[in-house]
Amino acid sequence: MLSGLFNFLPRFSVLFQSVALGFIILVLYYIISTYLRMRRNKKLLAGVKCPEYHWFFGSFKFFPTDPHDRTQHLVDICNKYGTEQGYTLLWGILGIPIIVICSPRLMANICKTNEPKAKGLMGAYRFLQQWLGEGLLVSNGNKWARNRRLLTPAFHFEILKPYTNVFNKAADTLVDKLREKAESGERFETFQNVCLCTLEIILKCAFSYDKDVQNTSDTNPYIKAVYRLTDSLVVRFLNPLYYIDFIWYRSKVGKQFQRDVDFADSVAEEIIERRRETLLKEDTSKEKRYVDFLDILLTAKDEDGKGLSRLDIRNEVNTFLFEGHDTTASGISWVLYSLAQHPEYQKKCQDEIDNVFGDKDDLEWSDLSKLEYLTMCIKEGMRLHPPVPIISRETTKDFDLGDRMAPVGSIVQLNIWTLCHMENVWGSDHMEFKPERFSKDNAANMEAFQYVPFSAGSRNCIGQNFAMNEEKVVLSKLLRNFTFRLDPDHEVRRSMSAVLRTQTGMYMFVEKRNV
Repeated sequence: MLSGLFNFLPRFSVLFQSVALGFIILVLYYIISTYLRMRRNKKLLAGVKCPEYHWFFGSFKFFPTDPHDRTQHLVDICNKYGTEQGYTLLWGILGIPIIVICSPRLMANICKTNEPKAKGLMGAYRFLQQWLGEGLLVSNGNKWARNRRLLTPAFHFEILKPYTNVFNKAADTLVDKLREKAESGERFETFQNVCLCTLEIILKCAFSYDKDVQNTSDTNPYIKAVYRLTDSLVVRFLNPLYYIDFIWYRSKVGKQFQRDVDFADSVAEEIIERRRETLLKEDTSKEKRYVDFLDILLTAKDEDGKGLSRLDIRNEVNTFLFEGHDTTASGISWVLYSLAQHPEYQKKCQDEIDNVFGDKDDLEWSDLSKLEYLTMCIKEGMRLHPPVPIISRETTKDFDLGDRMAPVGSIVQLNIWTLCHMENVWGSDHMEFKPERFSKDNAANMEAFQYVPFSAGSRNCIGQNFAMNEEKVVLSKLLRNFTFRLDPDHEVRRSMSAVLRTQTGMYMFVEKRNV
């Protein structure tokens, strides 16, 4: 027996040496190829105006640690370095170039391409993939094109029309909650309350999931999980060690991320299972409820009769559950914030809303196009505080920047936040709220791709009409019933993750209006 073991050891030693040699060769290949790539990138981008950076850790080593200060830092460096070039350059870890778009011209150039969402070493969508899988937000290529084609009918205007009733009812619930605050004189936190309202709306509109979200609790567990998930993505992006999955999933924040992903998946699975049961039990003799997003997910078929897999459906439910409530909550909250700062604009909105409502209790589909001034305020609010501040692509070939080529493998940031705050595009008053920027005359003179809050091109937001209609109804209901003013003792500070939120809340007071 022992002789057999001794006979095996030499063979094991040879095998170990072969594996070790293969590993060493692989590491050397990676080091050499990384060095050559870094050298090529530095050569192609030599002379580009950009902020300071570390040769290994890149530009983010010198970014402010405070989230609010980081958002302002981005604006400052783009206005300092990106005005003439139309872009500025940040360096990621290991010399990965990050091209930050600062001009409508370059925004148009990248939006018109089919370059994929960034999933490489520094690609934020790689971090999102565990949560949202290959849903529309994350997927690329044929996978994205197929799902986009199958899901587009869910956002036809005939499908969107009945949702107006859902918007009205959910907004009424929020109005009832705020009426108590008006009577007591107590301040309320805007984001949390609006987020519950928009979550209820997306559950009912997209999934016919009838649940009293707004009155069950002030801190819905799904909303809390989404906040942690998106905040975790920022933590991961700013720490190069967390790019390595082995380290990330063994860290405290990585373990919490996994728990939150599992919880989000369980919510999605519950929604899907309930609908399957409903479809089996529905009485075809009765009038059918409106067709919703989940109906289309479950019944969509290719030309060859092939539908979406169970995993595909769950990924899209997770995607639309997140994007369908968090982004609209951000948009509504920041518009209220701006109007609360400017009573004169708030009053103009209220006068228009009163006129459109007339003697009605609810807005109708046909009323939405009449809210012209409110629409101007919504657009300006989303310019000043874009709900989705940054989108990124990864170049599969050298990308033309005008004065040079960005090397293949570069991250190109469709940085909506910074483009909306370029002085040479919007003026020196770009940090001020001025709805008149979006009057018909001024809007007609804007450059194409100057204002892209929902992205643009083939990969624009599929739900942008849904979102705009929802914001119009919810804001109309709120402004018809209340006048909003900020809590002067609370400073609102921005926090940028997948969605633009606040660090410590947005507190306001409401006063009841007599209408």
